[in-house]
Amino acid sequence: MWTFQTTALTISIALHTLAQLPDHNDKCAEGSCYPSTGDLLIGRAHRLSASSTCGMNGPENFCIVSHLQENKKCFKCDSRRPYNEFISPNSHGIENVVTTFTPNRLKTWWQSENGVENVTIQLDLEAEFHFTHLIMTFKTFRPAAMRIDRSADFGRSWQVYRYYAFNCTESFPHIPLGPIKKVDDVICDSRYSGIEPSTEGEVIFRVLDPAFKIPDPYNPHTQNLLKITNLRVRMEKLHTLGDNLSDDREEVKEKYYYALYDMVVRGNCFCYGHASMCAPVGTEAGVEGMVSKRNNNNHKPITRAAHLCVFAQVHGHCVCNHHTTGLNCEECEDFYQDLPWRPAVGRETNACKRCECNHHSSSCHFDMAVYLSSGNRSGGVCDDCQHNTQGQWCENCKPFYYKHSHRDIRDPRICEPCDCDPRGSLNGGLCDSATDVLRDMIAGQCRCKANVEGQRCDHCKKGHYGLSDDPLGCRPCSCNPQGTLQTGSPCDIQTGSCYCKRFVTGRNCDQCVPQHWGLSNDMDGCRPCDCDVGGALNNSCSQVTGQCACKEHMFGRRCDQVHSGYYFAALDNYIYEAEDASFGPAVKVVQRPLPLDRKPTWTGTGFVNVPEGETLRFNIYNLPRSMEYNLMIRYEPLLPDEWERVEVKIERPRTSYTTPAHCTSTYNDEQSISLHPGSRYVVLPSSVCLEKGQNYTVKISFPQYSSYSYHSSPHTLVDSIVLLPEVQDLELFSEGPQQQEDWEMFKKYRCMERSQSIIKIPLTDICRDYIFSVSALLHNGALECRCDPRGSLSTVCEVIGGQCQCRPNVSGKNCDTCSPATYQFGPSGCRPCDCNPLGSQNLFCHPTTGQCLCVQGAYGRQCGNCKPNHWGFPQCNPCSCNGNSEQCHPITGECLNCRGHTTGRNCERCESGYHRNRLLGFREPCRPCMCPNGPGSGMQFAESCYQNPLSLQMVCVCNSGYKGPKCEECASGYYGNPQVPGGRCQPCQCNGNINMQDPESCDARTGACLNCLFHTDGNACQYCRRGYYGDARTQNCRSCMCHLVGSSRHSCVDGLCECDRDSGQCPCLPGVEGQHCDRCAPNTWNLNSGKGCQPCQCHPEHSYSSSCDLLSGQCSCKPGFGGRTCEECRELFWGNPEVQCHACDCDPRGISTQQCNKLSGECVCVEGVAGRRCDSCGRGYLGTFPDCEVCHQCFREWDVNVGELTNHTQRLMNTVEEMVETGVASPYKDIISSLEVETRQLREILEDDKVQQTLTHTQRMLQQANETASVLRKSMDRSETDLEKVSADHQQAVKNLESLTKEAQNLQEISSDKQQQVLNIKHSDPRGAADGIKEYYRESGVAEYRVNQAVSEPGSTVKESAWLRKATEAKLDASEKEFNLKHQLHIQRLDNIGSELDSSDLSRLSRQVCGGVPGLDGCGVCGGLGCVSEDGVSQCGGEGCKTIVTQSQEALNKAKNLDQEVLHALKEVDKLNKMVSDARGRADEAKLSAQGVLLRANQSKARVEQTNEELRDLIQQIRDFLTNETDPKRIEEVADEVMKLSLPVSSGALKNMTSEIREHVARLTSVDDILTQTADEARTAERLLQQAQAANERATALKQTSDEVKETLEDTERAQTAASEKLNEVKSDINQTKEQITAVQSKTEETEFKLSSSTGRFLNLEREVDELQQKTQEMSRSADQTQKQTDYITEEIEHTAREIDLNVRPKYQLASGLIDQNAAGVIDARQKAEQLRQEAKDLLTDATNKLQRLRELERSFVINQHTLVEKAQELEGLENEAREVLQELSQKITIYSTCA
Repeated sequence: MWTFQTTALTISIALHTLAQLPDHNDKCAEGSCYPSTGDLLIGRAHRLSASSTCGMNGPENFCIVSHLQENKKCFKCDSRRPYNEFISPNSHGIENVVTTFTPNRLKTWWQSENGVENVTIQLDLEAEFHFTHLIMTFKTFRPAAMRIDRSADFGRSWQVYRYYAFNCTESFPHIPLGPIKKVDDVICDSRYSGIEPSTEGEVIFRVLDPAFKIPDPYNPHTQNLLKITNLRVRMEKLHTLGDNLSDDREEVKEKYYYALYDMVVRGNCFCYGHASMCAPVGTEAGVEGMVSKRNNNNHKPITRAAHLCVFAQVHGHCVCNHHTTGLNCEECEDFYQDLPWRPAVGRETNACKRCECNHHSSSCHFDMAVYLSSGNRSGGVCDDCQHNTQGQWCENCKPFYYKHSHRDIRDPRICEPCDCDPRGSLNGGLCDSATDVLRDMIAGQCRCKANVEGQRCDHCKKGHYGLSDDPLGCRPCSCNPQGTLQTGSPCDIQTGSCYCKRFVTGRNCDQCVPQHWGLSNDMDGCRPCDCDVGGALNNSCSQVTGQCACKEHMFGRRCDQVHSGYYFAALDNYIYEAEDASFGPAVKVVQRPLPLDRKPTWTGTGFVNVPEGETLRFNIYNLPRSMEYNLMIRYEPLLPDEWERVEVKIERPRTSYTTPAHCTSTYNDEQSISLHPGSRYVVLPSSVCLEKGQNYTVKISFPQYSSYSYHSSPHTLVDSIVLLPEVQDLELFSEGPQQQEDWEMFKKYRCMERSQSIIKIPLTDICRDYIFSVSALLHNGALECRCDPRGSLSTVCEVIGGQCQCRPNVSGKNCDTCSPATYQFGPSGCRPCDCNPLGSQNLFCHPTTGQCLCVQGAYGRQCGNCKPNHWGFPQCNPCSCNGNSEQCHPITGECLNCRGHTTGRNCERCESGYHRNRLLGFREPCRPCMCPNGPGSGMQFAESCYQNPLSLQMVCVCNSGYKGPKCEECASGYYGNPQVPGGRCQPCQCNGNINMQDPESCDARTGACLNCLFHTDGNACQYCRRGYYGDARTQNCRSCMCHLVGSSRHSCVDGLCECDRDSGQCPCLPGVEGQHCDRCAPNTWNLNSGKGCQPCQCHPEHSYSSSCDLLSGQCSCKPGFGGRTCEECRELFWGNPEVQCHACDCDPRGISTQQCNKLSGECVCVEGVAGRRCDSCGRGYLGTFPDCEVCHQCFREWDVNVGELTNHTQRLMNTVEEMVETGVASPYKDIISSLEVETRQLREILEDDKVQQTLTHTQRMLQQANETASVLRKSMDRSETDLEKVSADHQQAVKNLESLTKEAQNLQEISSDKQQQVLNIKHSDPRGAADGIKEYYRESGVAEYRVNQAVSEPGSTVKESAWLRKATEAKLDASEKEFNLKHQLHIQRLDNIGSELDSSDLSRLSRQVCGGVPGLDGCGVCGGLGCVSEDGVSQCGGEGCKTIVTQSQEALNKAKNLDQEVLHALKEVDKLNKMVSDARGRADEAKLSAQGVLLRANQSKARVEQTNEELRDLIQQIRDFLTNETDPKRIEEVADEVMKLSLPVSSGALKNMTSEIREHVARLTSVDDILTQTADEARTAERLLQQAQAANERATALKQTSDEVKETLEDTERAQTAASEKLNEVKSDINQTKEQITAVQSKTEETEFKLSSSTGRFLNLEREVDELQQKTQEMSRSADQTQKQTDYITEEIEHTAREIDLNVRPKYQLASGLIDQNAAGVIDARQKAEQLRQEAKDLLTDATNKLQRLRELERSFVINQHTLVEKAQELEGLENEAREVLQELSQKITIYSTCA
């Protein structure tokens, strides 16, 4: 132990020595730092003292108890000198305890005086130190009582570290015993106070016991516990070994004393974490660490002091870092007082912070109040600030000084003295010491008095004057603020006189200068009157309101507005129209109607057309003022070149007068100008001076158009001349600089140019004001509106120009004339002429009558009509109506009001219901069609008829629904009696559910429906037949899909059930619901019972819900309960669940099932085993259980006999007891009662009068009954005993029989249910379902074979169809002759039409249409009418001559070739008619079957999809189970069990499986806790269980669905086979028919297209002629001739079109009617057949897809099983890895725990 301590101490001292050396990588920079630990006694022997030391006063004897047996046992102690091995070896002073590590360590020690018990050893340190532990090694016994004290304040106060005592209770009775609970607990320790060892015993004290974990060793409490300045060891009691120290004998005392070899005080200098090394304190610095040695030559030993110096001393003066100072770094350095001193802790240095005094102070102090107020950021306060500064950091200036803004805060000149005027500043000139925006302070800014301002406060504020010692500094000015200038002071700062604005005057600036008004805050103070020069009398106005003095009819402040009914004239107000001028006959007036979509470019009614050399004379008479005027000519050029010379001459009145004073130049009466073609007006170059009140004539001559361009008759259009006043001469622009500025502004905005054009550009406000003033000057005020009351809407005109608001079609400035192309001026305006542009020469009419100027042939006021009995405006041809009418449509020429039952455009054909022989021409009268009677008789049922040219018999074309030669019968699908007056044939009202082609489909007289299709029934096929439901009116009857097990048996026959015919709701058994009765109602089960669903009857408290398993009826029981309804104990338990349930105690070797009797607890034993627990051999068996053997055969026989005898005896005893209680007749009581009842009934019948005829017979029966009763009574009396015995046996036998019957029935039902469940379960499994579907597919193949036989065998549908087709072909052949006759008649008519066309004179038409006419030299290239080519074909137009006739001829040729094609098409249609009709019936049946299949397939699809969804939910639950925090071992066990499971086939097996699953789940870790915590998840699991049960139920119904699918597939295949064959035949026939019909239609459409394009080209030609007529009136004669030729062409074309229409169109209509009539059925049948075929194909595809889906589900199930196995394997691998990791961790833990 000593060796270990010595080694540790040596290492510690060495490290401490190294720590004292300089370290450039001091840790103090990173956080707290501490000096190395060492022995505090080294170098401090002089600071160590003892209260008692032996030999201090002289030598003393002492004895060693352990040496009492030795020769020398007592020794000397002389401590007057320090120890020296040679000089004073017996010195035992206290300095000897300082460790020297010398080899003779045990030769030196400290020793106290003999017999002294209270001895103190005290170490007084020069500074604060950290003390860690104390080690004392005693030479003698360790003290029997001792304590260790410490002081941290240099001995002023002491605290106890620890008490040590051999007997703590005795020595320190109030001190608690150990162990310590807190690191600072003060306890009494007995470990270091024993007698043993007698020498070298140690006392060790640690300040911080290592048994305690110090969470924060830097906290103040722990640091204070370590801090010491003094350490004291008080030894209070000696071990005396039974001696009494009170004995004064020396031999007693000299044996007992304290002796200490050495004492180690471990610690370091206490620097609060701010130093990593320490230095000597005070005077010790000169001697510490020195080694005192003698001369080496002396070879004398080194002294003890030298030994002490060898080891490094732990100094007490900290070498401080972090700007701390003091012996222990307990305070901050000077000028580092900005933060409070704090010890360094961990990574926090808590260094002292330098004060910031900005170089204005060299000292500071810390102020806690300042520190707290700063938010613990800064607490240093600078002392004695210099340079006129003050403040915590010398950052502010002293009063009357301010901080210079451009100098650094550390600049000695930072504070400048204030410079404030004492008269104008506050506080005697104190200024702002610094700039502070928030406090509105500016450095050096003086605080001025109220009316003073300026940086020095040396001048008055704005609006004040007279700086003085006044408290306010200056006096306020009395200026009017509105009239005073706002810049600078409003008044003189000395006198107070105000500075007025530009237009303000007065001492206080409160008046406006003349011709100004409105004193305000404007820049100039007052505004000029600005009276309008023209509207005001002068420029003076009211100074308050500014109102000027206005001229007459003017108002407004400036007199710039006119009163209502007045206006101011525009600059071009004086207009003189050219239409009103004088001119020669060569000049023509050209009127123009006003445009509707734009403004006119002329004034007046139009222009005058002036040829070259003509002159216009204008009269000027209404000048407003004598002045200069500019003459402007407005014109519209007609020629592209400039009109070179136009001469203008002013003719003045002949009265002589002098030149007016206002004219500034000589008269310019003759001027010459040119008219530019790109302009509409021209102004004469010089103005002319004209006098007011004089008449002038202006002559404008047009002598020369162009000198270099020749034109035969040049002319131009002149609109008017305008007099524009020379406004520059007015006083508005000519009296001063302002007027000159206004003139420049007038020119700048081009106000004059804006007035020159007719289409005005909107005037700017500036131009409007100038023109207003000009007008007022010219007319001395406003002009009065002169609106004509008849032509204007109001007497008020526009303010600018005076234009009145005119009525419709009224024009003129004053609305006093009609607009061009209108007439009859009146109060409602003018009416438009509306002259027809085709029938009139122009658009203008007479101004009074409105009569337009008509062209030749036109008639009426507007020239827009033809004369009566004429049409075709404007050619106006006479009506052509074949003598049957005189009137025709005026535009189309179609005849009106035809007579003689004729109709048509020219009354050329008979009305509907009439006919005539067309071979006799149009003059043949129309006769009525007798079908069977004529029109108006109410019995005509044909729209038309015709006469057979061979038989001359009339043939009726019957209406729809009629047939027969005279249309006297109803057609198929119609009923009625058309042979009686008022009789009609009406469609049979069968809601579209019959075959209209079938004559037997409905009754021909009553209309009753007979052969209803589409599964319908009723007189009108209005509802679905039995076993079907839906809407019969829409052919939507579907088969009832009633579930046989869940539907009422009364509504089902041969497996088909009847449902509601509207909704399809099946009659359900009790507890069954759903439209198909295919599911149990909520809380019921056992649908397969055939009696409805039974209530679950789940116990309301013992089960989770009221629902149960749909197959087994098992309720979801709570823990501890079982049974189907949860009213019993749970499985494997018995008893009353309300009281207590007991576990079944059965021997597993002898039971047949683990469940015991629920009530008694008896176990169910196997054969040969008996006992309550089934633990013994039963009756008839012998041996030792469980090896029980059957007894000999004789035992069984005897046992049977004995049993029978016992039973017989028991029955006799029961019979005797019953007879004793009830009597002998009791067994026959029922027979007697029945006989009495029958007797009573017979008597009642006899009393009834209605049965007298049976009285004799009844009496005989009664007599026989009485006799039988008598015989029975006698027999009962004779054999009472036997009957009693027989009765008893009989009753017992009856009971047994009934019981057996019930059991048999139950067994049969159970067997059926089990069988059904097996099938359901089989089909619920994808493999079972696949097997079932394969079986159904085989059956479907057999059905297909049967269908093929049905098709190929004699008498089949296909054979019948072939026979009907042949019959149809025969019928078509029979009607071919009649059709040929009609064809011949049509050909003859077409030949007649062709001969008529050939005989007509069409030379003019040929020239216009074909491009030439036949002549003597033959036909030209384009041919003509009557021209024939070498092939005999008519030639018109030819190649390259695209004419109307050529195209019409082509259409006619194609129409002639149409007959043969139509005939061929009709034959094909008739062939197909019957075939399609038959196929339609078969297709209808196939459609119905397909619809049923589709419905059932959709239902199956829905069920399968729902089952798939539930399967996905189950898989998701398995995944959730695998991913939850469950024990992997448990998951593996569950997975293994699941893989071993086979699908159960009975309810018992299902229950057993459920029990096993519950057991596995019960073994999972903490499942009960998890279920308790997650009740919602438990309910979710219950819901999932219910869903699984529902899926099982739906799987049960899968078999029935599969059966239905099989039947449906069989029907579908049969229907598809038949339909496919028919559809192939129909498709080929229909394609041929469609191609023929398309050919007919295309040829007809081509003919119509050519006719329509001919008409379109004619209309285009007519439109071009009209436009040419309107634009070029000079060519009227040529236009008239062209028009007549065009009319003739139009007439010929229309005549040709009429002929074609009369001959070709009836033939086409007849052919179209026959085609439509015969092909309608074909098209409908084809569409329906195509639809059925598509539906069957879709159904087959859907069924195939579902089969594929089932196979995919099967594959998915297998894949999921494989995935589950893989997951289990993966879990097993993870578990193995976890085990390996756990094993590895265990090994590492073992290794680490054994580390030394």
